Amino acid sequence: MSEFVFSATWIALLIWLITLLLPWQPWRVREVLEAEPADAEFDLSDITVVIPARDEAEVIGGTLQALKQQGRGLKVILVDDDSSDDTVKLAKQVELDELTIIESKQLAAGWTGKLWAQEQGLKKVNTPLTLLLDADIELKPGMLKALKNKYRQDDLQFVSLMAVLRLDSYWEKLLMPAFIYFFKMIYPFALANKQDSSQAAAAGGCILIETAAVRQIGGLVTIKDAVIDDCTLAKAIKNNGKKTWIGLTHGVVSQRPYATLSEIWQMVARTAYTQLKYSTLLLLACTGLMLLLYWWPLTAIMVAGQSSLAVINSISLLLMLCLFIPTLRFYQLNVAWSLMLPMVALLYLLMTWTSALRFWRGERSRWKGRSYNRIDA
Repeated sequence: MSEFVFSATWIALLIWLITLLLPWQPWRVREVLEAEPADAEFDLSDITVVIPARDEAEVIGGTLQALKQQGRGLKVILVDDDSSDDTVKLAKQVELDELTIIESKQLAAGWTGKLWAQEQGLKKVNTPLTLLLDADIELKPGMLKALKNKYRQDDLQFVSLMAVLRLDSYWEKLLMPAFIYFFKMIYPFALANKQDSSQAAAAGGCILIETAAVRQIGGLVTIKDAVIDDCTLAKAIKNNGKKTWIGLTHGVVSQRPYATLSEIWQMVARTAYTQLKYSTLLLLACTGLMLLLYWWPLTAIMVAGQSSLAVINSISLLLMLCLFIPTLRFYQLNVAWSLMLPMVALLYLLMTWTSALRFWRGERSRWKGRSYNRIDA
């Protein structure tokens, strides 16, 4: 047992040190794009916003009102995906100058609902640029101006921003910053933004893309069944020789609340096992790694009798907490939330197992009242 304790302690420390010293430093907050000063006359006539909407009455008004403040000439296509509430009625009340509402056709076989709705909207786009925007995303004034300028200045074809998630409830404050932190660990932004790297990443809530770039890969039909559709699209665009960029911001805000643990659990379980490529081996490896990194140092400090090992585990624990702090500071949260990281990691691990159990029962994903079975993959 003492040999196991010794080995586990040093392996955990080594992994944390490697994470700290990796050249691309995924724990840092460096890739950031904030809104520029608002300009009501800024020309946006070359952009069409495509919004898939399914039962979004609570948020669609705020989303469209925010678009009215971005500049002039902006075109918006809202694809109503069989909503059973007042989504369309409330969208019309915003009175956007160039709003087109289309009714989604019946979900085609092999497609996920969001991609099917976006594909129908994309077919109506006749501008050089398309903004793929989720129905719950509010853009702060000047944000679309910043996106367009970033696209121009860096000669990009694909720009994506990670939305600020709601941080009102206890569970949101506990879990949402870690959601971003773990995402950046899996998809390091610095690597994803390098043209010569095979890594690609995107946040599907807000993507500015060259319309031609989408059509050059054959449209969304090439990724029609993707559950993690944003990163899959970024990968397809990047593999086609285009330049992609992803970053954080305070100017893209999700209006969707996840007030309870159950709501966050369902959101994460929707795609967690997909991240592991539906691999039992990767699931077991992920489980072992998460327990080693986030629970072993704390447990070993309490049970290890040797003071030298306690010191080493304390260093691992300190590194764990410190690497999370930049994310907490970016979202203006008290750094004391980092003390909850072992519990947060355990909850996310259990969510991943929930996702795996559903897959083993035959369900690949579920969202917005739809279930996508393994036979549909």
